[in-house]
Amino acid sequence: MIQTNSGLRSLVQSLRPITSSLSEIAAYSCYTSQAASALQQVSRPNSYSEDEYAKVDWDNLGFGITPVDYMYTMKCSSDGKFEQGQLAPYGNVDLSPSAAVLNYGQGLYEGTKAYRTEDGRLLLFRLDQNATRMKMGADRLCMACPSSYQFIDAVKQTALANKRWIPPRGKGTLYIRPLLMGSGAVLGLAPAPEYTFLVYASPVGNYFKEGLKPLNLCVEEEFHRATRGGAGGVKSITNYAPVLKAMARAKSRGFSDVLYLDSASKKNLEEVSSCNIFLVKGNIISTPATSGTILQGVTRRSIIEIALDHGYQVEERAIPVDELMDADEVFCTGTAVGVAPVGSITYQDRR
Repeated sequence: MIQTNSGLRSLVQSLRPITSSLSEIAAYSCYTSQAASALQQVSRPNSYSEDEYAKVDWDNLGFGITPVDYMYTMKCSSDGKFEQGQLAPYGNVDLSPSAAVLNYGQGLYEGTKAYRTEDGRLLLFRLDQNATRMKMGADRLCMACPSSYQFIDAVKQTALANKRWIPPRGKGTLYIRPLLMGSGAVLGLAPAPEYTFLVYASPVGNYFKEGLKPLNLCVEEEFHRATRGGAGGVKSITNYAPVLKAMARAKSRGFSDVLYLDSASKKNLEEVSSCNIFLVKGNIISTPATSGTILQGVTRRSIIEIALDHGYQVEERAIPVDELMDADEVFCTGTAVGVAPVGSITYQDRR
């Protein structure tokens, strides 16, 4: 059993956006290594009363779609410039059958969350990092991309318009998903002539059914999440469906999720299906280096910065799977999962 000690609890406490002492930072300012303070306060909306909530069973939120009031859309034509976006009622999207996103998978998404504080403020976490990562992904997939200003403004508008769907403090968060897709029609393999940037949201609780209990992972040796030279280092929509088979097999055997190895040597750790992984040994925290096959997680980066501020030594490197057996503790990080402790990892005939 991999024990969860005070080190992980300390890091998690530092990361929690609900900490009352966090400073308020302007939306477009630069962020310091004090990642715990890198939260952006959203101004108060005037659409709803301060005490109004949607009719939701906040005590039993899972991680699924609960339709909210509004979503945000913005389009871009062949000139590469996005027009002024707007909020609209949440609903289905019209797409051509020959849209590039449907035929060739030309699409990216991001994930972030809106939190409610005890005194009623709404907080968003390091949106500039998500905007930068989407731009990196758009460059890789030959897509036009909103500016950082447009990205942040769209997420803010979506959060404020759906304020009543942000759970009370301690009950969950409003998960916000910015989505960039090739909506223009193509037949031959080519970049889309038009792109749509869309932001939607849903109130959520814990990502894993285990809640805050330690996860049970299994190491996957047959399937791989990403390969060198591919798109594993960006948040392409094409990275996720291929892991479903391995996930389904693992869950049928009673595991929480799958831990993948690198496709070249099949000996080094990469990622869990939807989150990064960390190992702790004494005062050293290690995580696989992002060398093109591993997503540069915003929570991952924040944990690294916080750990350094707490006096830990942090190593980003190739980590042989055998090191798992000697770790003091292991945990996963991601926007959806937050920080999740790992209770056990099964590799071949070892647990």
